[in-house]
Amino acid sequence: MASYLAEQLKETGNKHFKNGDYAEAASLYGQAIQKNSSNPLLYTNRANARLKLHQWQDVIDDCLRSIELRRDNMKAFFYLAQAQLELHHPNEALSSALTAYELCTSSPSQTSSAFTIAQLVRRCKIEKWNIRERQRIRQRSDLLAELLEKLEKDRIGELQDIEDKERQGLVGRVESEDRRKEVDEEYAAKMDELRNVFAIADPKNLEKREVPEYLIDDISFEIMHDPVMTKNGHSYERATLVEHLKRSALDPLTRTPLSVNELRPNLALKKACDDFWDHSSGWAYDW
Repeated sequence: MASYLAEQLKETGNKHFKNGDYAEAASLYGQAIQKNSSNPLLYTNRANARLKLHQWQDVIDDCLRSIELRRDNMKAFFYLAQAQLELHHPNEALSSALTAYELCTSSPSQTSSAFTIAQLVRRCKIEKWNIRERQRIRQRSDLLAELLEKLEKDRIGELQDIEDKERQGLVGRVESEDRRKEVDEEYAAKMDELRNVFAIADPKNLEKREVPEYLIDDISFEIMHDPVMTKNGHSYERATLVEHLKRSALDPLTRTPLSVNELRPNLALKKACDDFWDHSSGWAYDW
C-alpha cells in the first residue's frame, strides 16, 4: 500500500515538475519518500526539482542517499556533479561527472544523455583548471588577488540579494534566473578585463591560460593532438577512440556501430590543435 501511495505522489510530482512548479514537485517527491524511503529514484526526482530551485546542498544530500541505495544510478551522479560544481567544488564535481559518463556510455538505455554528460565533464574540468589559474595568478600579484576577491564578494552579495527578493516574493523565478545570469556574466567580464590589464603589464606571468572546449576529447577529456571524425560528425582523439573501439565497436556518444576504417582525419580541427599546442609554451601539458 505504501509503495502504491508513493508512486501516486511521484506521478503527481512529475506533473508539477513538467509545469515548472518545482517547489510543489519537490514537496510531493518528499511525501513519496516518506511512504517509501527505499526507492532510490524518488531521491533523484527530488534532487532534479531541487536543482531547479538552486538548493545545492539538498541536491547533494538526495543524490548521496540515492547512490547509497543504488550504486549505478547515473542520474544521481549527474545531478550530484551539477550541485557540486555550483558550490565551487570542481574536483568532486569532476569525479561525479566522470562516473555518470562511465555509467551512461556503458548502458545502451542511457545513450541519449551521453553528449549532455560529456559537456558537463568538460565544464567541470575547465572550472578545475580555471581555479588553478586564478590561484596561480593571485600568487603572482597581491594587488590583483585583492581586487579579484573584492569583485567575487560583490558578485556573491548581488546573487544573495536576488535570492532574498525571490524568497520574499518580490521577483518571480524566471526574472531571478535572468538576473542571476546577468550578474554572473557582468562580473565574469569585469574579472577578465581586470586580468587583461594586469596581463598587459606582466604578460609572462599573468596572461590568462585557457583551453578551448572544442579541443577537448570526449573520451579521455584531454586536449587533442590528432582528431578524427566519425560518420556521425563527432570528433575524438584518434588514439583514445581506436583504443575504445578495441573494447566496443560502438561510437562512445551515439552508441551506433563504428569501425576504425570509417574514421576520417578532421583537418580543420587538427590545424586548430596544432596552433594551440604551438602557442601554449608547454603549459597545456599541465591540463
